[in-house]
Amino acid sequence: MNVPIKQHLIDPEICIRCYTCEMSCPINAIEHDDNNVVVNVDICNFCMDCIPVCPTGSIDEWRVVETPYTLEEQYAMEELPEQQDIEAAPEEEAGADPIAALLAEAHKGAGGKARAPVSAAKAAVNMYNLGRPAAMKVQGNYRLTDDPEHDVRHIILDPGALPFPVLEGQSVGIIPPGTDGEGNAHLPRLYSISSPRDGERAGYHNISLTVKREEGGLASNYLCDLEQGASVNVTGPFGATFLMPSRSEAHLLLICTGTGSAPMRAFTMQRQRTGATGGMTMFFGARTPESLPYFGPLKKVPQNLLKQHLVFSRQPGTQKEYVQDRILAEQDSVAELLGNENTHIYICGLRGMEEGVERAMTSIAESMGEQWIALRDTMREEGRYHVETY
Repeated sequence: MNVPIKQHLIDPEICIRCYTCEMSCPINAIEHDDNNVVVNVDICNFCMDCIPVCPTGSIDEWRVVETPYTLEEQYAMEELPEQQDIEAAPEEEAGADPIAALLAEAHKGAGGKARAPVSAAKAAVNMYNLGRPAAMKVQGNYRLTDDPEHDVRHIILDPGALPFPVLEGQSVGIIPPGTDGEGNAHLPRLYSISSPRDGERAGYHNISLTVKREEGGLASNYLCDLEQGASVNVTGPFGATFLMPSRSEAHLLLICTGTGSAPMRAFTMQRQRTGATGGMTMFFGARTPESLPYFGPLKKVPQNLLKQHLVFSRQPGTQKEYVQDRILAEQDSVAELLGNENTHIYICGLRGMEEGVERAMTSIAESMGEQWIALRDTMREEGRYHVETY
């Protein structure tokens, strides 16, 4: 009988193929092909350096196995296998059960597991990959900001006759043309979809992206400079947890900065089109109104659909304010939402924002007589707490 071991795996349904884990692994135990990102069981030493950098939690998966899944088996996976039934060896049955200990350790993981809302539609993932990308045409490229230091674009892509089903909250990969310094094709850069499932224009199934030009950024400059009619190679769609509940009565608490507004725009447009009744509350942070994407269109969204808190940290003549400051200022209404089992929380934007939001939520939960960590983990387990930061 083989001695059972704990094996590190990556969930191919949730993984968005950003390759951050691979780049962060100090011993090169993580690799990828055109289809999946996988962990080499012969190299992995459970150092856990890859866990905190993953934006989706797909990296935090473990199985106890007698025979490890090979790289070939992992590359072929479309979803994670269920935990196998493992029996203790006869000589172990009388004493402490090492299998139970291994299973407990594997199920514990290193952090919270991302889960889709119970009522969310089933997401299609990884339909187009590095070896077979979808060629899309640029239908439009529009500047969203008036701040010369924050060039943010709204880019509309048309898949034409290609089937490319997406849900709000999913991402796509954009493959920049050319090769790197070693002559290898560039890996895709990930961007959240900012349009609803039936298209930027209803019924046309085109998709939009919200892209900020970064100084020296390979993909962002490529995308921001695209002209109408240009062809773009796209992979995906990716992501199966940062999804919107289908229940009309669900209330969405949206917290974002900058281009983290992309999935929030998709949520808002979809709810406008379907007439959902649960309402939404948004805390949206930027330096100034001129650097806040979709500032003009947001002002036209009815407050009964989306209650907005637009927060600015560099507005001349006013004190700096960040999203966590406004969350604390709105403590009573946020506490009411935290106590509502219909509330779903979505956080998207720069990673530095997450720590401040956590502190604010901790304070508000304590005012309710709750522990934020326990409340957050319960919401996550129920598919009501979602974070994607970068």
